[in-house]
Amino acid sequence: MYVRLVRFTLGEGARSTAEKLADEFIPAIKAHTGCSECVFITDDDAGEYGIVVHWDSKENADAAAAAIGPRLSKALAEVTEEPASMRLFEVYEPK
Repeated sequence: MYVRLVRFTLGEGARSTAEKLADEFIPAIKAHTGCSECVFITDDDAGEYGIVVHWDSKENADAAAAAIGPRLSKALAEVTEEPASMRLFEVYEPK
């Protein structure tokens, strides 16, 4: 299993902007093959937000990133204070 973590800063008072991004991108991400969970995370006090996506394989995560990543990057670049961080992590499951 893999997890993609997207983190970005919008600044204080940007909850409505963050919710618009979530409303647009969460359903699109969930529609991709291999997505088992996709949630939007918030720290309104710090103005920091993120998307956490669980994938069944690296291939499916990469395919979704290729399809959605450019559009998401463009949308984030228009509203963020600093560049967004997008990383893919392999999940270790203890035996």
